[in-house]
Amino acid sequence: MCYNLTGSQCETMNSRKNICQRVSITLLAGLAIFVIPSVIFPCSAFCDEGVMMKGSSSFWPGEIDGWKITEGPAPYDSTTAYKYMNGAAELFIAYNMRTLTVVKYEKADQPGITLEVFRMASPEDAYGIFSFESDDPRAGIGQGSEFGGGLLRFWKGSYFVSIYGDSPGTAVETTTLRLGNQIASTIKETGNLPKILSFLPDGLTPFSKTQTWFVHSHILLNQRFFVAYENILNLSGDVDAVLGRYGSQKEKVYLFLVKYPSVIRADDALGGFKKAYLADGAGKLSIKTENNKWTAAEKYGNYLVIVFDAPDEQFAVQMIELAAARLKEGK
Repeated sequence: MCYNLTGSQCETMNSRKNICQRVSITLLAGLAIFVIPSVIFPCSAFCDEGVMMKGSSSFWPGEIDGWKITEGPAPYDSTTAYKYMNGAAELFIAYNMRTLTVVKYEKADQPGITLEVFRMASPEDAYGIFSFESDDPRAGIGQGSEFGGGLLRFWKGSYFVSIYGDSPGTAVETTTLRLGNQIASTIKETGNLPKILSFLPDGLTPFSKTQTWFVHSHILLNQRFFVAYENILNLSGDVDAVLGRYGSQKEKVYLFLVKYPSVIRADDALGGFKKAYLADGAGKLSIKTENNKWTAAEKYGNYLVIVFDAPDEQFAVQMIELAAARLKEGK
C-alpha cells in the first residue's frame, strides 16, 4: 500500500495496482456514512491477557531475522486512520474497520518492513477487504492470502493483515512471509466466508464464475462494475452484497446479489433501481442497454438479484433463476 511511502517505494506498490492507486476522490465523499465511532483499543484487541502492546508482544515479535522494531506499535481507529492512510482510509471504513496497529521494522543495509494489522467488525468484513484487491498468487497464510510485488496480504478471523518491504529483495521478502506466518499462527480465531457468496450460481455455458467481491457500498461496487453515481440500490453498512464476474473467451457477465435487513428495504431498492436503470422498460424487469447487452432484476424476499451485461434476455433471466434456486436451497 502506497500511503506513507516515498516516491521510489511507491513505484513498487503502484506496479501491483494497489489500493491507493484504485481508490478515487469519489470515495472520500461517498463513504462518510460508514465511519464507526470507536476508541483507541485496549491491549486485549491484539494481545494475550496481561501482555502490553509496547515493542514485542505475543502478537508480533520484537525481532525477526535481524529486523527489529523501530517504530510502534502505533494504534489508530476509524476516526484517526486518516492520519496514517490519507485517502485510503475510506476503503477500510467501508468494510467496518474498528482498529489498526502499525509496526515498523528496520535492519542495517536492508529495506524496512511495515506491518499493518486491521481488526474489522467481523470475519466477513476481513474477507471483504481482502477480496476487494485480490489478484496476486496465493501464499498459503491465514484463511486467505496473496503475495506479490513484495506485499503480503491475508485475512484470518476478524483480522486483515498487510506486510510489505520498502523495496524488493530476496531477504526482505523471505522475512515478510515468515512474519506473516508467525502472526497468522497467533490469531486463534477463525471465521466463515460471507454466506451470501454461496448463493452465487456457478454460471451457464460458456460463462464460468471467475471472481467475486463482497461489498457494502455503492462506491466500492462502482470500482468493480459501474452502476450509477447515486446510491440507487440503497447499499449501506448493514447490507451484504456480492458481485460475481462470469467470463467466456469473449465476454463478461456480472451478477449482483444483495441481502437487505428487511423485505421493505429490498422493495424500496428494487423500486429505485427500476426507476433509475429500467426506466425505459415499460414496467419490465429486464431491458436492453446502450451497449447492446441485457440487464435484468428480480426480488426474492429480502434479496435482490441483478444481472448486468448478459448477451441476451433469456440468458439474463436464466442467471437470475439459478440464483433464486440457490437462495431457496440455502434458506
